Amino acid sequence: MERIPVNPGVVDWSGENPGMYLKESAEGPFVTLISFFRVVRSPHGRGHAAFLLLDSQGEGKDPKRPNLCVTDNEPLARYLKDHFVAYFGAFRGVAGLAHVRFEPGSNFVASGDALTSYTESFRHAGGEVRLTWEGLGDAFLVEFPKDKSATGRHEMFSLFVDAHAVDASINGRAVAGRPFPREFAGKKESSTAFLAFSETWVKA
Repeated sequence: MERIPVNPGVVDWSGENPGMYLKESAEGPFVTLISFFRVVRSPHGRGHAAFLLLDSQGEGKDPKRPNLCVTDNEPLARYLKDHFVAYFGAFRGVAGLAHVRFEPGSNFVASGDALTSYTESFRHAGGEVRLTWEGLGDAFLVEFPKDKSATGRHEMFSLFVDAHAVDASINGRAVAGRPFPREFAGKKESSTAFLAFSETWVKA
């Protein structure tokens, strides 16, 4: 069937959504879950939201392992949490997401060439957060139809780049875990750390 040039669906949000899903061992659980959003269009306008689950299986009561969402647009962040992040495979049913604490953030800055490395940095009450993706692979385009997308209600389009190493810290303290290989969207050589650019969720 010929594809029409204009998608008839409603765009719920569009922007960037790189992630770091980190483990201590290949067979172990995720010990750190990070999903960063830079949204350029949504029902709640523009903004940033960094979900930082450093105690992904718990309540984040340890100050050294909090479960945070650092954002400059809290309505947007809550919208993303309830309607999207909660449905992402690594976050689905995770206890830490239910205990995430929202904190105001500022100075959201992206840097790097996105060919060899890429960094998102920002500030909040606890200090500076730096998220760096390294060892970047080739870019590949993902198109998920509604029945295969995380929400089951949207088509999802995104440009992905695998990262084989990360350097993530909060106020100079490194987070736990590292990325591991995974199978994703039929692409065998993928990673649990990745860049996701031009990500768009369309209500089908």
